[in-house]
Amino acid sequence: MDRRLLILAVGMFAMGTDNFVVAGILPGVAASLNTSVSLAGLMVTFYALTYAVAAPVMAALAGGWPRKLLLVAALGIFVAGNMFTALATDLHWVLFSRALSGFGAALFSPTALGVASALAPPEKRGRALAAVTAGLTGATALGSPIGTFIGGFGSWRTTLWFVTLLGTVAMIGVWTMLPSVPRPASVRLRERLAPVRDARITLTLLTSLFGFGGFLMVYTYAGVVLQRVTHGDGRILAGMFLLWGVAATAGNLLAGRLVDRFRSRHIINAMLWLAIINFCALPWASAHVFSTIVALTIWGICGWGLIVPQQHRLVQLKPDVAPLLLALNNTATYIGLACSGVLGGAVLRETGAQYLSLVAAALIAIAFLFAEAAHRCMNRVHVRHGATAQRRETAVMGKP
Repeated sequence: MDRRLLILAVGMFAMGTDNFVVAGILPGVAASLNTSVSLAGLMVTFYALTYAVAAPVMAALAGGWPRKLLLVAALGIFVAGNMFTALATDLHWVLFSRALSGFGAALFSPTALGVASALAPPEKRGRALAAVTAGLTGATALGSPIGTFIGGFGSWRTTLWFVTLLGTVAMIGVWTMLPSVPRPASVRLRERLAPVRDARITLTLLTSLFGFGGFLMVYTYAGVVLQRVTHGDGRILAGMFLLWGVAATAGNLLAGRLVDRFRSRHIINAMLWLAIINFCALPWASAHVFSTIVALTIWGICGWGLIVPQQHRLVQLKPDVAPLLLALNNTATYIGLACSGVLGGAVLRETGAQYLSLVAAALIAIAFLFAEAAHRCMNRVHVRHGATAQRRETAVMGKP
């Protein structure tokens, strides 16, 4: 792998560990701060909402900054946020510090993906995006399970110190090993949001919002969803996260190769439909160890196999503003995560954890409808452009 992509993947590994390790420590946070698991789940919501709002805004404000400086500054903010969370003794300060960590992630992740897209030739862009995104899936395979495992022996604060250490290592690595990257031209926020007026892009972003909202709703509350198998043992839950993460890494890398060979539509549809069926079966599958293992494997492959074809579809639509579209896709993903955290908490209070995956399946089904609408819209635009080009050619040939 290109060393530049590897360093970016290390930073994404730290971000992914911070994002996904919270699912394994929510019960511990709730008990420590004398609150409910649903309220502790706001840790995910505050992180995700801050990310969703800050990503496009900061992409515009900091668009002219040197890329390396921006990446290092983002990691510094991220590290500070996790330190504050580890030290906080009140839920309000925990939520504030999670928002600070989300702000750092909002600066780092879209910048890293934009740099990766610019470094790779068009025919290898899918693999470059998959290589950097592999930092996130690697975090689910290693970072999140290790953090959850550490929390099983110590406390949830120990887990946050582990994440702080990861962020520090990533910051030093980016500063010392990433060569200077040319800064892009500065683009105003209005210009950055202009592509949303394109229906194809809007529908693709809505696919990410509902799709990942469904996938991550169940993950956020995995500690209680898998209670019948783990019996509340954090070490068993860490093992489940490890399995899920390995499957996620495999799905991400596989998707990176597939999108360079096949149409994104087929990959997106396959991942969504497998996920819908899998989540509909999860209330019964999660009662037994073997069926839970099968369900987690399918879930990991489909959830992370969707990211790269979604990114690839956006970059193909408007390659000249690829960093912007990737930032907006991250924003849509994190809005889905934030809303699903709140919705999932409400479902937990009303029906319990067992049937949470059915609500997630409904969200993913809505994502499929948006994905198909995006495809049809793309076909209409393609036909219209083809007809326009043909008329122009006919007019030119008809001239004396």
